[in-house]
Amino acid sequence: MNNKIIWAVITVLVLVLGGLLFFTKGSEAPTEETFNQTTGAVVENKVATSSTSTSPSIKDFSVSAAPFSFTPSTMTVNKGDTVKITLKNRQGTHDLKIDEFSATTRILNAGEEQMITFVADKVGTFEYYCSVGNHRAMGMVGTLTVR
Repeated sequence: MNNKIIWAVITVLVLVLGGLLFFTKGSEAPTEETFNQTTGAVVENKVATSSTSTSPSIKDFSVSAAPFSFTPSTMTVNKGDTVKITLKNRQGTHDLKIDEFSATTRILNAGEEQMITFVADKVGTFEYYCSVGNHRAMGMVGTLTVR
């Protein structure tokens, strides 16, 4: 009977110590150094580092381009989110640019698509637009809001 009690006490102690170690290691907040190793904006083979929030996520958007319009014309993300935008050109020749994040696609012909990725490291409202000819002036713009 004493052996069963001893083994039960040992088992409980091992579980308690293991739980303490697990929760102590798991509760460490991620550091900026950790995030800087895994985040950044890759745009046309350039990497731009950025600051991040405490809980960044990936926001994936598909944007359709047609003469003088983007669909959707608004996107909203949180500061620190990784933003992935796939531009799908439906008609004509178009690109997508967001100056504040140095994010740009190449000029796409009808039927082509390209994805750009960047980290939303600034809070505010930013315009994305088509830089081909006078498309921007003709209203081919959208809004990216970073909260």
